[in-house]
Amino acid sequence: MQYIPNILFAILLIVGIGFFVKNINKLRRNINLGKDIDRSDNKSERWRNMINIALGQSKMVRRPVSGLLHIIVYLGFIIINIEVLEIIIDGLFGTHRFLHSILGDGIYSFLIGTFEVLAILVLVSVIIFWIRRMIVRIPRFWNKEMKGFPKNDALYILYFEMVLMTLFLVMNATDTSFQQANVGNPISQFLAPLFNSFSAETVHLIERAAWWIHIAGILVFLNYLYYSKHLHILLAFPNTFYANLKPKGQFPNDATVTKEVQMMMDPNADPFAAPAEGAEEEVSEKFGASDVTDLNWVQLMNAYTCTECGRCTSVCPANQTGKELSPRAIMMKTRDRLEEVGKNIDSNGGTFKDDNKQLLNDYITPEELWACTTCNACVDECPVNIDPLSIIMDMRKYLVMEQSAAPQELNMMMTNIENNGAPWQYNQMDRLNWKDEE
Repeated sequence: MQYIPNILFAILLIVGIGFFVKNINKLRRNINLGKDIDRSDNKSERWRNMINIALGQSKMVRRPVSGLLHIIVYLGFIIINIEVLEIIIDGLFGTHRFLHSILGDGIYSFLIGTFEVLAILVLVSVIIFWIRRMIVRIPRFWNKEMKGFPKNDALYILYFEMVLMTLFLVMNATDTSFQQANVGNPISQFLAPLFNSFSAETVHLIERAAWWIHIAGILVFLNYLYYSKHLHILLAFPNTFYANLKPKGQFPNDATVTKEVQMMMDPNADPFAAPAEGAEEEVSEKFGASDVTDLNWVQLMNAYTCTECGRCTSVCPANQTGKELSPRAIMMKTRDRLEEVGKNIDSNGGTFKDDNKQLLNDYITPEELWACTTCNACVDECPVNIDPLSIIMDMRKYLVMEQSAAPQELNMMMTNIENNGAPWQYNQMDRLNWKDEE
């Protein structure tokens, strides 16, 4: 009978970690549905980006208040969960505060004391985040795409963190032997008197309940990440590492288009020539993207990494002037469609069954795409280097090159460039007339 709690703990741990691994494998599968792209260049710069942006939160602190609060929550939550190692050892082997006997009073007191101080700071920061969202009602948290689950998701995480930090402090405050040792309890020592009116058995029961709910809550939180915008806790690191390093505004050349242009410029080229003997005939490539599988894997990882913070949308000039475009919504809709495709594959034995839907039109409208000014403000603002503009431009490419569905103004401009060598409708011979004007 004495081993039943250890067995139950082992089962809880195996189920929790097993479900997490299953979801991570599904996540990798979905991201790998994207086209291949080489992002292995300049590794030193990529490592610097990851360390500065993902670990160092350098872009978060551009907005000092939210940036500082986020750093407290981020560091506090990660550091406090180091104690999970001790909880796992105690749960599996039936020990109690195993690390205390290994580290001694001094180091253990410093560690647990630091955890308690951070727990209070995290709790205060999370409450401030809740006030900013629900009472101050900062506008970027209330855009039209932030309804239903996206709005509630942020609140669920705040409540999760409040409960986990409270449980940690209650667990320490009701641990009688821990309080009597008076090591590492700078905060919980002031909470312990709240339980003086309870019997020793009741206090022990509260401590055990807080211990079990705390570790169960951590495992639930770990598995909730896959369904939440807080997946960025894990993906921010690879996302910043594989981010585009080229100057903003430099768009990639399409190899197929480049080849066609080179052929047009070559007077000796025969566009109708048959392939050389033994050479495979090239299959015409689809230009641009109409669905998530037309995007590359970095763009799909971007969609899963989106924190839905709304910084991108808050600086978007198109959105600020009342147009339909929201860069945050572009990423959210891409992720929603990718999840739908993944579920389709799961329910059809590992293959995708055509559902007569696609990212373009069913999720993202041409109106949204053409509202973009390509200013890169959203790319520059994103705290984890997400690139909504690349998705917008790939979908625009599809509209223009596959469907000839550019707006009339753009068609006129392209016609003028073709005929006059300039976007404006005047004869090439008149291009220098301005110099004769007084």
